[in-house]
Amino acid sequence: MLRSLFLYLSEREFPKKLLLKSSLGRRVARRFIAGEELDEALNVVRQLRAQGFDVSLNYQGESVQEPAAAEEACQVYMQILDRLAAEGIRSHISIKLTQLGLALDEEIARQHLASIAERAAFHHNFIRIDMEGSAHTEATLRLFREVDAPRDVLGVVIQTYLYRSERDVEDLLSRGARIRLVKGAYKEPPQIAFPRKKDVNQNYVRLMQKLLASGHYQAIATHDPNMIDAAKEFARARGLGPDRFEFQMIYGIRRRLQRELVGQGFRLRIYVPYGRQWYPYFMRRLAERPANVLFLLKNLFRA
Repeated sequence: MLRSLFLYLSEREFPKKLLLKSSLGRRVARRFIAGEELDEALNVVRQLRAQGFDVSLNYQGESVQEPAAAEEACQVYMQILDRLAAEGIRSHISIKLTQLGLALDEEIARQHLASIAERAAFHHNFIRIDMEGSAHTEATLRLFREVDAPRDVLGVVIQTYLYRSERDVEDLLSRGARIRLVKGAYKEPPQIAFPRKKDVNQNYVRLMQKLLASGHYQAIATHDPNMIDAAKEFARARGLGPDRFEFQMIYGIRRRLQRELVGQGFRLRIYVPYGRQWYPYFMRRLAERPANVLFLLKNLFRA
């Protein structure tokens, strides 16, 4: 019930405007958002790198309404890649295709994605396409295939709560794709997604094993200790060292577990979002775990 409420609120304009204008809202969001400006985000990236973490930087925004906004987002991402290279900061970037105009015109998004991938290749960097709601899944995978950038430049995300994901994983692996495996953070109907957490978890383990057995470098993105243990056990049984894959987690969530994994010698990449359009992302983080809601409430009562 609580998850559904926050996912519903993530798409509503009134609470969005209220929280974005609130200094308290911005302060609480800083648990999960690395700032509203690039300089703030890069400071966080430097700190995480110094602590032994890898990073994927994301400029917040999705579902743009005008082609000009998509063009602006494209330019921001290319500037980020230039800045990372110029300052010698090691960080991948993650992008949402609706921020590049996917919901407006697929060709616009394709052109922007191709431009960003070309810039990433020039700087020997890597970009990952985030997966959004199921309405965009097919188009997202289509653009990933059409742009066809080198696999050490462009990767994609698969959500295990969708019934279609096993078929998508098999197709992507046949193409040598680098995949970030996640459970999924959007509200989806039972006609296309597993409604029970148990089934999502079982599918996650099944697809995680396919990824680790593929021979390609893959990303296991989860905050669930059971999923992490399952990945460790499978990797150990297959003789896969910690250099053959990486775990990924979100900035501000399960920080102790993040430190423990790095201490155990595993690679861990932190997804670091920044920017002014943080509201939908923030609400989805609250929907994912009750602990995140408790964090919000404690900060509200301190105000």
